[in-house]
Amino acid sequence: MEDFKKKKPYREKNWTQINASNSWGVFRIMSEFVTSYEMMNRIGPCISIFGSARTQPDNKYYQLTVDLAEKLAEEGYGVITGGGPGIMEAGNKGAFNKGGRSVGLNIELPHEQYNNPYIDADKVINFNYFFVRKVSFVKYAQGFVYMPGGFGTMDELFEVLTLVQTRKIARVPIVLMGKSFWKGMLAWVEEELLNVHSNINKEDLDLFLLTDDIDEAVIYINSFYEDGGHEFKPNF
Repeated sequence: MEDFKKKKPYREKNWTQINASNSWGVFRIMSEFVTSYEMMNRIGPCISIFGSARTQPDNKYYQLTVDLAEKLAEEGYGVITGGGPGIMEAGNKGAFNKGGRSVGLNIELPHEQYNNPYIDADKVINFNYFFVRKVSFVKYAQGFVYMPGGFGTMDELFEVLTLVQTRKIARVPIVLMGKSFWKGMLAWVEEELLNVHSNINKEDLDLFLLTDDIDEAVIYINSFYEDGGHEFKPNF
């Protein structure tokens, strides 16, 4: 106990020094917001596509993402991805193939991340902060497509579902591509979160479309705006 009391003042002093220096980091955060907002405001309606950076070009979901992004570009949507390899590359490639707007919101990581070659030169932003990057994904997307992925993909999916569920953003079309990939997780959500613990409402399971069909996905997104009367505008 005596040793702890001796160390405590040092710990408090050290914490104060760290916090004082960290306060200046708010300006770097602000600069990332300003840079992303200024660029994204000029781009127009886009769909954010999420998925694993580890997906290889010979994987069926890579080609499915290319095909979907091509279809979205033909429908007049830009495509936003995380700007890196894997599913992100496939999404940008599809938009690029059809002359669509191809946006990359990259993040500085110790591995797996680099700008893929299919992003428009004037539509790439490199972020330091995950949370600033995620705001840009959500604010400017007119719809969200989730391909198979890892922790990052799950994080982005549940954040958007939570924002819609709590009405922090307006309802937007959300598509989960790959029935075999998502079915186990969705079965657990329905059984444990809904039936056993009542942590969600039954209507929350209607917030997204689960499909393997890119035409069905595009029709779902289009009908939300054409038949549902929703406007193309930033989400907040």
